[in-house]
Amino acid sequence: MRNVWTIARREIRLYFASPIAYIVGLLILLITGIYFVLVVYLAGQSAFTTGSAPAPGPDLVIGLMVFLFLFAVPALSMRLMADEHRNGTLELLLTAPINEWELVVGKWLGSFLFVFMIILVTFIYPIVLNSLVTPGIDQGLMMANYLAITLVAAAFLAIGTAISSFFNNQFAAFFATIAALFFLWVVIGWPAVVMQGSGAIFDYLNMSKHFADMQAGTIALSDIVYYLSLTALGLFLGTTAVEIRRWK
Repeated sequence: MRNVWTIARREIRLYFASPIAYIVGLLILLITGIYFVLVVYLAGQSAFTTGSAPAPGPDLVIGLMVFLFLFAVPALSMRLMADEHRNGTLELLLTAPINEWELVVGKWLGSFLFVFMIILVTFIYPIVLNSLVTPGIDQGLMMANYLAITLVAAAFLAIGTAISSFFNNQFAAFFATIAALFFLWVVIGWPAVVMQGSGAIFDYLNMSKHFADMQAGTIALSDIVYYLSLTALGLFLGTTAVEIRRWK
């Protein structure tokens, strides 16, 4: 595990030295911040005008965040392995006493910790909302939402890391990751709708379905296992891709 943490720390340092990471992080926080202020302001104006209005819930910005992650994660993960291939540094890294899985997991962990920092910053929104709403927001629902967005981020980044392992060009990895995430988030659930009860397997594979269940406050073991399995699959595919490239 020492090698994994060493690589993860290196990736975090690279993120903080990269303008793309700052741009992505600031855009996420800026957009969610504007949305939060706008919704709270409109709810306050409605309550002042009509005398009552439904209070914003603890899931206020989580749905928006997961939509932003569909584009932000590919931007953050596209260079993880593709740059190593393009610059020829992958071979140099693999000559060190390190396994392929340690390299892939370390890269993924560094990116996950960076995104997790962004998620933690957004925790200010439910704290502020809790002070504005009487008697306060549903703490259990809030934790379910943040667990959901964390699991989604982990799975997204694992998929992005795997796809980056197959490309030498980071922009090709970017668009391929967007396509894969869009397929898993939107397209794969369509057969379940069309087949109406006969497409249970497609319904289970639909990422957005599991997220919606958790966002509603229902934390089922199957939802957690789904995201952890998808994360593990992404890391496995990334490791396999690196092994294939190593022995070519």
